[in-house]
Amino acid sequence: MLNMNKNPKRVTLIVLAMITVAFVFSFMGTVLAQTTDTTVPAQGYASGINPDGIIKGSENIPRISIASFAKNILETTGIYAFFVDAKVKATPAGETITVFGWQELLMIIVGFVIIYLGAAKGFEPLLLIPIGFGTVFVNIPFGGMGDAPHGFLNIIYEAGVGNEFFPLIIFMGIGALTDFGPLIANPKTALLGAAAQFGVFGTLFGITAFNFIPGFNFNMKEACSVAIIGGADGPTTIYIAAKLAPHLLATVAVAAYSYMALVPVIQPPIMRALTTPAERKIKMKQLRHVSKVEKMLFPLSVFVLSILLIPSASPLIGCLMFGNFIREIGVVERLSKTMQNELLNIVSIFLSLGVGSQMTPEKFLNPASLSIVFMGLLAFAIATASGIIVAKIMNLFLKEKINPLIASAGVSAVPMAARVSNKVGLEEDPSNFLIMHAMGPNVAGVIGTAIAAGVMIAVYGG
Repeated sequence: MLNMNKNPKRVTLIVLAMITVAFVFSFMGTVLAQTTDTTVPAQGYASGINPDGIIKGSENIPRISIASFAKNILETTGIYAFFVDAKVKATPAGETITVFGWQELLMIIVGFVIIYLGAAKGFEPLLLIPIGFGTVFVNIPFGGMGDAPHGFLNIIYEAGVGNEFFPLIIFMGIGALTDFGPLIANPKTALLGAAAQFGVFGTLFGITAFNFIPGFNFNMKEACSVAIIGGADGPTTIYIAAKLAPHLLATVAVAAYSYMALVPVIQPPIMRALTTPAERKIKMKQLRHVSKVEKMLFPLSVFVLSILLIPSASPLIGCLMFGNFIREIGVVERLSKTMQNELLNIVSIFLSLGVGSQMTPEKFLNPASLSIVFMGLLAFAIATASGIIVAKIMNLFLKEKINPLIASAGVSAVPMAARVSNKVGLEEDPSNFLIMHAMGPNVAGVIGTAIAAGVMIAVYGG
């Protein structure tokens, strides 16, 4: 159209002329709009002859002096909020309480303590570090990260923590990571995983005792959601709480993940108290080789049995066995690796941040929530102890004795509990490696807790 190579000046002049014409017409339209606008404020609009006027479009914006500007800055600092701020919020039971700034500061300190335990002390850093940061994030004054509907942490929580989405994906990843070989090779260790469920059902009835204390009123659905903490299975705890007592989900989820992370601290004293040095030195013979066919048939068999006998537990068991079948079948290696690594890691980050986001003062700094944390610890301790006691009873009838230490791994914290059993055994006898033997009751505990959750949902979920 225009020969720019021959007439660059001409092209430039034409473009400038077009821009100038467009500017003139735009300016004239603005002037005409202002002259027809009759809603002129009393101060008039700002101009060269009226510098104190109001800038057009800023009629509803308050005028702020330097003093009020400085005051507003002060009142929006964290320091001011921690000492002066107060908000009215609702507890998990629906009661309204006043949350003060110092309480939010206390929860932030708790968050940093959790981060310290994970980062400096090595207590399950994959769980505790994101939980700690989630706790700090949600308690930042004026941060709004946990506010509905657009807060970052609220979006994460609503997307997958407050429902069954994240827990079931976690179970798929756990299944892809789990080797059921030790359980298949030594089926009697399944009894040790089942024995750990005494902690769940024993605490279920013990929680009702709190109803005799003024201010406590737990129904059976709430009791189920608290008792399942004894299985030390975070995803299962979230799953059953979302089904039976959503208002307690935050408290029980944080308690469950905290106890999972603190397995190396909580279990060893119980293990040493209930076993003798001679029992801790028991050596178990090497496990038999498990064929690939057995490993492929096991997840399918367990899944089918769950469908036939406890269909309410099938979502959890099904996802666990789906992940394990993908692992063992060997023809979809890419899917198996994705479940074990990228998918599990991403969802674990979101799940842990979402759990941490629920650690707010109104949900924790009250007697009911503190009692839930205490009862969760009691359930976990009973589960650990009951497994050891059942192992000692089994040894009365078995020719090949079981080291009772592996029974403490009957809780679902895989593979943390198995590593703890091995560590305590090595302390007594440096040549006694129990890790593979402990994995039997450990993976059985995962299945057992899922079954326990299914039973509770079947009974009380209607």
